[in-house]
Amino acid sequence: MRVLSGIQPSGSFHIGNYFAMMKKMIEYQESQELFAFIANLHAMTSLPKGDVLRTNTREAAAGFLSLGLDPDKSVFWVQSDVLEVTELTWALSNLTPMGLLERCHSYKDKVAKGIGANHGLFAYPVLMAADILLYQSERVPVGKDQKQHLEVARDIAIKFNNDFGETFVVPEAEIDEDVAIIPGTDGQKMSKSYGNTIDIFCSKKQLKKQVMGIVTDSTPVEAPKDPDKCNLFAVAALFLSEDEKKDLAERYRAGGLGYGEVKKDLLERVWNFFAPYREERDALLEDEDRLNGILKKGADKAREVALKTINDVRKRTGIQYWV
Repeated sequence: MRVLSGIQPSGSFHIGNYFAMMKKMIEYQESQELFAFIANLHAMTSLPKGDVLRTNTREAAAGFLSLGLDPDKSVFWVQSDVLEVTELTWALSNLTPMGLLERCHSYKDKVAKGIGANHGLFAYPVLMAADILLYQSERVPVGKDQKQHLEVARDIAIKFNNDFGETFVVPEAEIDEDVAIIPGTDGQKMSKSYGNTIDIFCSKKQLKKQVMGIVTDSTPVEAPKDPDKCNLFAVAALFLSEDEKKDLAERYRAGGLGYGEVKKDLLERVWNFFAPYREERDALLEDEDRLNGILKKGADKAREVALKTINDVRKRTGIQYWV
């Protein structure tokens, strides 16, 4: 089965990126045909500065590779290195109903959070559909917040197939209910856009600031606490075994456990967990030729698939006018 997912290079990777998407992608490469990419075209909706986007793209690629993505076991590339996706986006845009996009809550939510409104942000679901359909993806792991966008991609694929003949695989969403939404330091979904992340590749000083900044309630140390309603517990549980989670929950309910103690333990666990990955990422960023070679090879493999699809689309839509 062909599985596809992408991640935006809109800043330093955080534990939400890792546990909600990247960890699963790395595991998939052992059992599925994995297509994974750095979505730098999507990132343009919030990163208009070229030098920042360029740096973030390289750091994101190095970060994903260092966390365990194997370019020999998967197809891994930077989105803009296969520009057929932009051509397909235009083809799909011309049959995507405005009402379909107007119903997407993500655009409204982001604008409400202060992200500048632009056409790229509004049409984001069409580009996402092109990412998925160009590579004939069968399954797309997404968080709950992206489920609607995957449904849009399905609707577009079905409409295109009905209008022009069977062209695209209609993708299926895969949502892991256990890690669909990783809470940030303020309790809402962890996101760079909201400034509530716990970063993977930062200094220990910065990591300490983020962990110690996790919002908790005012329950006294001696009082019992409800782990099921605690943002700190939800984050800490990501780094605990089942027995450790059970033990921590019991300590919560028994009382006498301060949030500060939990935060100190979490800080050390996060720092030690990602230590080897930080070293590998630094090595990749220092070896420019090695990183460039990996990304070029991945883009070449992705384009082989993309060209088959886009050539079919050109013929069916009449863009290819010669015979």
